Amino acid sequence: MELNGYRIMWLFVFFDLPTDTAKDRKNAAGFRKNIMKDGFNMMQYSVYMRHCASSESADAHEKRIKKLLPPFGKVSILRITDKQFGNIMNFWGRAEVPKEPLPTQLELF
Repeated sequence: MELNGYRIMWLFVFFDLPTDTAKDRKNAAGFRKNIMKDGFNMMQYSVYMRHCASSESADAHEKRIKKLLPPFGKVSILRITDKQFGNIMNFWGRAEVPKEPLPTQLELF
């Protein structure tokens, strides 16, 4: 299978979870901890992202997220291609952040 920028995917998970009670805070922390165990990295406080080598891999991670959903709050999942991800612009204040190199992929033959 040949890797290309239209087949490789990025998953974003956006969430706004209640933290009013101790149980809510525990649920929110547990959700965050579990998505990090699944390979998601924090982009911003309630925005996490993960590289997926294929659409099928993204499907599997989406299913895992659905199983991890806390009882309350809002969770959104966005899937974009690697080509689309390459157009992202990040800023710290007014300075544009240099683009980080894409993670290297291990191919098994």
